[in-house]
Amino acid sequence: MFLCVVAVAAFAQNDPVVMTINGVPVTRSEFEYSYNKNNSEGVIDKKSVEEYVDLFINYKLKVAAALDAKMDTMTSFKEEFAKYRDLQVRPSFVTDDDIQAMAHRIYDDTQHYVDSLGGLARPMHILVKVDPGASPATETLAKLKADSIYRVIANGADFTEMARRFSDDPGSAQKGGEIGWIQPGQTVKEFEDVVYSLKEGEVARPVKSAYGFHIVKLLEKKPFVPFDSCQASILTYIDRAGIRDQIIDEKIDGLAAASNGQTREQVLEQRAADLSAEDSDLANLIREYHDGLLLWEISYQKVYGKAENDEAGLENYFKNNKKKYKWDSPRFKGIAYHVKDKADVKAVKKCVKGEPFDKWPEKLHAAFNADSVIRIRVVKGIFKVGDNPLVDREAFKQKVDVPPTKDYPIDAIYGKVLKAPKEYTDVRGQVLEDYQNLLEKQWIEELRKQYVVTVNRDVLATVNKH
Repeated sequence: MFLCVVAVAAFAQNDPVVMTINGVPVTRSEFEYSYNKNNSEGVIDKKSVEEYVDLFINYKLKVAAALDAKMDTMTSFKEEFAKYRDLQVRPSFVTDDDIQAMAHRIYDDTQHYVDSLGGLARPMHILVKVDPGASPATETLAKLKADSIYRVIANGADFTEMARRFSDDPGSAQKGGEIGWIQPGQTVKEFEDVVYSLKEGEVARPVKSAYGFHIVKLLEKKPFVPFDSCQASILTYIDRAGIRDQIIDEKIDGLAAASNGQTREQVLEQRAADLSAEDSDLANLIREYHDGLLLWEISYQKVYGKAENDEAGLENYFKNNKKKYKWDSPRFKGIAYHVKDKADVKAVKKCVKGEPFDKWPEKLHAAFNADSVIRIRVVKGIFKVGDNPLVDREAFKQKVDVPPTKDYPIDAIYGKVLKAPKEYTDVRGQVLEDYQNLLEKQWIEELRKQYVVTVNRDVLATVNKH
């Protein structure tokens, strides 16, 4: 017991509490991890430790609010967090010895299979190609050609030279008919059966496969290659085929079965806790992801999603802050369109007149492009000079060329030139961002009142200085 107390006291001295938020202590190492990560090389807006304190507190307050709201108990949160946590801890269940043992097992199985069926073979071939579905007459001619080539070789012609001249397999023809080492099951059965029936140096009569007629010569046979020569390929195969993950799953299942009641999830949780106790960087990484997920969930509920769906709030915010939303030059709010029939110029304007701007595409589609006949081509938006040549010419009176639209020779625009935004939807992106910032500011003020925060200034002064 005494040793435990001394160890805890020593750890606390090495990693003292820098602040407490809602009764939860934050160690100096956790604060340093967050500060250093967010102020690393390449970060533009670097903060001093003192400047970072408030940002960190706000972050932790939001996490505290999410925990109070029991967002960490949601199934979606648990599943997402478990995925990330498992990426960090699953590799620890498998050792190099496990992988080597699996590599030897795969090698032994392959070696037994290959050698039991004749080992490795190095054949040559000449292919007289026959396309699928070829007529009997075409196939007969191909067979006659193959037989003729075989007889010439049997009478002493060089196989390599004949392959280069007559083979319809361009890859092997360039190599004089050689196709490299093969093993059982690697090629079509008709070809393989002939290869493994031959003695070294022997040439077989033409055999038919789905590709055509093959004239085959066997150069060499040998047992399967030694383990060392294919170890790297086997290790690559283990990773690509997901066998490493299979080993890990077996290890986890075995630990769960031997634990008298632990589930796979509990085994993973315990491993994460054990590894985190040994590796502070890993502990901070896992905590960062845990808290980051909670931060997103609570922030979307309180700020981002709330603002996105609060059209009345956005409109009211715009009305109360209208002076801050300005353009550096006028904008044309409307449509640029192209039609085939001159009568449709007025019809388009009549269709959308008096309708909310965001409903224009829906109205136009229903009226003009609902069936298979496309009557108009239209672009809707808030345009500045340079965005659209037709708008530039018609609305801003610029001298520009307007490229013709094929099959739609009549050009027109409909809308208004605005000196400044009239509705919040004219600058919705900017209004949304500002409204979100307001909601976040109000929320943080509430959190500061709701939760107790204490900062140990003496410990804070030692950050990155111990």
